[in-house]
Amino acid sequence: MKISYKWLKEYVDTELTPEELDDLLTFSGLEIEGIEKVETIKGGLEHVVIAQVLTCVPHPDSDHLHITTVDVGGERPLDIVCGAPNVAAGQKVVCAQIGTKIYTSDTEFYEIKKGKLRGAVSEGMLCAADELQLGNSHDGIMVLPDDAPVGMPAKEYFHVEEDYTLEVAITANRSDATSHIGVARDVVAVLNTRNDKNLHINWPEVAELKSVNKAKPIQVRVEAPELCPRYTGLTIRNVKVQESPDWLQNKLRTVGIRPINNVVDVTNFVLMEVGQPMHAFDADKIDGGQVVVKCLPQDTPFVTLDGVERKLDARDLMICNEKEGMCIAGVFGGEKSGVTMNTTNIFLESAYFNPVSIRKTSKRHGLKTDASFRYERGCDPNITIWAIRRAALLIQQLAGGEICGDMIDLYPKPIERAEVEINFRRVFDLIGKEIPMDAVRTALTSLDIEIVKEDKDGMLLRIPTCKVDVYRECDVVEEIMRIYGYNNITFDERLSSCLSYGKKPNPRKLQNIVSDYLTNNGFSEIMNNSLTKAEYYEGNKDFAAEACVNILNPLSKELNVMRQTLLYCGMECIVRNLNYKIRDQKLYEFGRSYYKNNVENPTDENIPVTKKYSEVQHLSIFMTGAQMSESWKIKTEDTDFYYLKSHVLNILNRMRVNMSRIQIVPATEHYYAEGLDLVFRDSKKQIASLGRLGKETLKLMDCKQDVFYADINWDLVLKTYPDKEVTYTEIAKFPEVRRDLALLIDQKVTFAEIEQVAYNTEKKLLRRVSLFDVYEGKGVAEDKKSYAVNFILQDKDKTLNDKQIESVMAKLQKNLETQLGAQIR
Repeated sequence: MKISYKWLKEYVDTELTPEELDDLLTFSGLEIEGIEKVETIKGGLEHVVIAQVLTCVPHPDSDHLHITTVDVGGERPLDIVCGAPNVAAGQKVVCAQIGTKIYTSDTEFYEIKKGKLRGAVSEGMLCAADELQLGNSHDGIMVLPDDAPVGMPAKEYFHVEEDYTLEVAITANRSDATSHIGVARDVVAVLNTRNDKNLHINWPEVAELKSVNKAKPIQVRVEAPELCPRYTGLTIRNVKVQESPDWLQNKLRTVGIRPINNVVDVTNFVLMEVGQPMHAFDADKIDGGQVVVKCLPQDTPFVTLDGVERKLDARDLMICNEKEGMCIAGVFGGEKSGVTMNTTNIFLESAYFNPVSIRKTSKRHGLKTDASFRYERGCDPNITIWAIRRAALLIQQLAGGEICGDMIDLYPKPIERAEVEINFRRVFDLIGKEIPMDAVRTALTSLDIEIVKEDKDGMLLRIPTCKVDVYRECDVVEEIMRIYGYNNITFDERLSSCLSYGKKPNPRKLQNIVSDYLTNNGFSEIMNNSLTKAEYYEGNKDFAAEACVNILNPLSKELNVMRQTLLYCGMECIVRNLNYKIRDQKLYEFGRSYYKNNVENPTDENIPVTKKYSEVQHLSIFMTGAQMSESWKIKTEDTDFYYLKSHVLNILNRMRVNMSRIQIVPATEHYYAEGLDLVFRDSKKQIASLGRLGKETLKLMDCKQDVFYADINWDLVLKTYPDKEVTYTEIAKFPEVRRDLALLIDQKVTFAEIEQVAYNTEKKLLRRVSLFDVYEGKGVAEDKKSYAVNFILQDKDKTLNDKQIESVMAKLQKNLETQLGAQIR
């Protein structure tokens, strides 16, 4: 929000510079994002002067150019070539000298330089009104009155004003500071509290309005009082709509508002002055002579001021006449009912609308206006009458007009000032030190917070209705602190600490261990938004659309649900990087997934939220492209399933997962073309899945190369992490023994099954089982395959003899034959 430095000083008597105001406001809770010098005319008409045309002759080589000599009040006349049809000797004109910047927009300009036009020297330019932003005419150069002083800077002649704008970052809790008077209130409070001043806000005088026109005024009916708690209106007849005077146009331009006409400009002036949005209707276009505040049926078409037809929602509050809608309440006006140069009778609106309703309507239609910005943060419901009086008096001053009938003020349930009780001990505990009571009182009263009662223990305060976010003791402490100054609170040099014992295992420590492992192996960590689009889950075989946690007020359709999986967000990163020609990628992410639980009555408020929804921490791993960077020494190989599997198993082993409890089965997820699920044998809970993503998934994400993906249930990993610390075990003194078997097995038999049979057969002496060769082809039936498996045996207490070894191998061979149908080759 832009605040004019000169305009602000009209409400508070201070000689602070813009830079000093910047520091004061920033350190009192209103961050100033920047200070900009502005002129009412861009560029400030620098190097532009009032001049007189001394001579004017046709250009010998042109049928429309003239060669002129121009007196600019300097040492000699300037030679200027001019193409305007109305240029003539003796005229008083506006001359842009060499170095002048002629702005064609807020950021684009061209500079006047000495040059030649068809052989004739030109040392400047005689300007038209639109070229200097002094009007809209381009029919010819500006011709000034004869008494215009030659050599006077155009800046002085046209009364160009300089000002500074402060760009204030308004947070959601500072609706009281969305105006010049709101900011002035903070300036007064800070100066009174910190500098022992006795300042006050210079409120403009607002007299009672007297009705003199006997015609019937516009009536008002509010059919949705819960959305419009207060509606104030006033009819003014016989106004003369025209351009606003310079002072009003300059004020509005300075804060970034385009002047329209004197009536509309007054409503915008009051908005920026006191923060109350207002709207002016053409009273003659209010059919039936009555304003009706209500909601219209779903998908009712309505054309707004920008000429766009919008479909209304049944929850949008509308300002209507007896036949149709005229304005989206608190957001945007309609095309038909606005004030034009032909308007003679107006109806002024100054209302208080429900902030939640305005915010939702603004979001639905994608309309952000100065009015909605203030309404959705919460305006002061008790300033509507002051604002409408202020606007009416200004309109009478600038456009004439007669007040018609009494002011209408529908306010069935007045909003009272909140009362907050504060305890001094708790206040000083929150602040961290005792501050002078005089400073507390001054800060509160300067902010218009009324001290109703005070005793030795505390105060009873009455909060102004403009401060909608102040309703608790801690809110009052925040107000006191920002005015007193956070930088005025000194820190105690003592350091207090206490011992605390966190639960084991430490989740953050374990996550860092895995992160370090992956990063050291060339992976990059990514962090994605938990919000995603519902489109991913429509017709999804793995994640039901009904289980999505919907966002009630989404920022966009791309962010309208909570993610059920980390897969799609990670794939968006993969695809984005591929578009940037980054082919080789190894990524991982720790993040949560969210979904609805199956409950009988999800709308029952008595059911705890934790039963309605679940969130699970996951570790996702993505790999695509080459395993390693290209090198002269190492042959480049593409990532494959087994490379991903090795990392997943390493992570589970590092997290001390008992792999003997894990059963490896074919993946059940449809997003894999091929993959494996790792499931606990006893509980059947899945701890991880991994595989190559299928064509449908890749097509959905517009990915044109293979991607390998693993999903690890991190919450389950933490839950199964052993409580016992790792202990040192002495390395065995007795040698290992290796025995190999060549097994002929069915195609459907997996190595995991062989491994499981082996460990179940010999639990004491068998240390490791590994697969070192796979053969399919000549000499092996089509439905068979040959696995070469080695078995490592070891006894920690003695050296194994041949009899023991043969006994173990015989049992292994027998169980593999009986349980898996294996044959020894």
